[in-house]
Amino acid sequence: MDISFSKITLPSSGTVVFLVGGDLKLPTLAVDIDKKIGGAISKAIKTADYKGAFGSFLSVMANDAVNVDRIIIAGLGGNSGNKNKDSKDKNEPEEDVTSRSLANLGGKIYDVIDKARAKNVSVIVDNKLSKFSKSDIAANIAYGIELKNYGFLKYFTKKKDDEKPCLKSVAILLDESQPASEQYQYLKSVAEGVYITRDLVSEPPNVLNPETYAEKCKDLKKFGLKVEILDEAKMQKLGMGALLGVGQGSAKESRLVVLQWNGAPRGADPTPIAFVGKGVTFDTGGISIKPSNGMEDMKYDMAGSAAVVGVMSVLAKRKAKVNAVGVIGLVENMPGGNAQRPSDVVKTMSGQTIAVLNTDAEGRLVLADALWYTQSRFKPRFMVDLATLTGAIVVALANQYAGLFSNNDELANRLFKAGEETGEKLWRFPMTKEYDKMIDSKIADVQNISNGKGAGSITAAHFLKRFVNDVPWAHLDIAGMAWADKPLDTVPEGASGYGVRLLNKLVEDYYEAR
Repeated sequence: MDISFSKITLPSSGTVVFLVGGDLKLPTLAVDIDKKIGGAISKAIKTADYKGAFGSFLSVMANDAVNVDRIIIAGLGGNSGNKNKDSKDKNEPEEDVTSRSLANLGGKIYDVIDKARAKNVSVIVDNKLSKFSKSDIAANIAYGIELKNYGFLKYFTKKKDDEKPCLKSVAILLDESQPASEQYQYLKSVAEGVYITRDLVSEPPNVLNPETYAEKCKDLKKFGLKVEILDEAKMQKLGMGALLGVGQGSAKESRLVVLQWNGAPRGADPTPIAFVGKGVTFDTGGISIKPSNGMEDMKYDMAGSAAVVGVMSVLAKRKAKVNAVGVIGLVENMPGGNAQRPSDVVKTMSGQTIAVLNTDAEGRLVLADALWYTQSRFKPRFMVDLATLTGAIVVALANQYAGLFSNNDELANRLFKAGEETGEKLWRFPMTKEYDKMIDSKIADVQNISNGKGAGSITAAHFLKRFVNDVPWAHLDIAGMAWADKPLDTVPEGASGYGVRLLNKLVEDYYEAR
């Protein structure tokens, strides 16, 4: 699908989408078309009692008087046409519209035109809102369309034509198209990072294993990223016994991948920011094997690492004015003859020892060494790790929020705000010494599961905290957010790409040189 921007003209074919506010005032071009087709648009609005509520739609079939096939009215909301101030209709005040909701509107527009099997679509932006120019509206709607236009179709060989996506082009038409086009290029780089993450998470585990995943990362060099791959021999030298222990039951060797973007301008703080991701390419649970029902979902136990890859690609593509590091630990957790056993004790790169009581609590073992490596080598301003870490977080938050755990209020608050703005929402959990005591071991420095009941996500975060060495740090448990069981406004069913938009917003708002 191609998205383009140009000046408003009457399209010669295809589907036309007009934006209409709560006052139901039709754009000039819509008025002209309405006259040509005998007032069909006005009649449809009246007949359907259409209010122009934000995200509502009305479809009108055209006739031979114009060359377009279909007219779609998309509501921008606003109460300007609502005489009753106490009305409870869905027209939200303009001040409640955000760039996020405009992107969501773009996703909704995609759903409508996709359902109509439209091939060529023109979206006319001849409206402005109190906080948003026409360019803002156009760019964010295009962004939402781009985000929703995703499908992992790589392995289909017999799809029928009517089962395949048919949308070929979307033309965004407005008076001054150049500013919108320029704004969209930035947003498109973010969407492309989301696509990278979704592609990685969607790959089957026989294709994406630690070795092939690491090789894929080399492709990121084309964006200007420095890519370094540590094999098992190098990690053994560094003493990464926790990470290597997880992967020792697999026929595939483990890997640690380091991505670096050096975009800080001269005179700016050269200290990097750091993102660390759990990359378990398939998780059987090891010897503590998972139930077979639902195990197929464990291909996305590497979604945290994929988010790190995605956001690092975004920073590079948009030439972010910051130095950033992404570190991903890649393992496959298998119950092989050499697999780690429950009750094994492993020594980490930090020197701390871990009693492995459950081999299905493996992600924290991977992150223990990855976090220590990151803080000791790069001395970052902060570290944020992402991991599909616990089922407990899904019990607590379902698929509405990711869990946020942190040793630093400033970092936590910034992440929370970035989540609110992007729609990749976070909910912060407590971290106190009472929870930390629950992972004390009788045989080693720490054990990988709690010795008490409940608080599984919190005690997992406390485990990680022991390996950050007082660096400002946040842990995002994204187990409920990495995969969408049903489509959302800007997320199709399947891999969500969660975390890319969130972390990019964090960097953009707080850490880039000005």
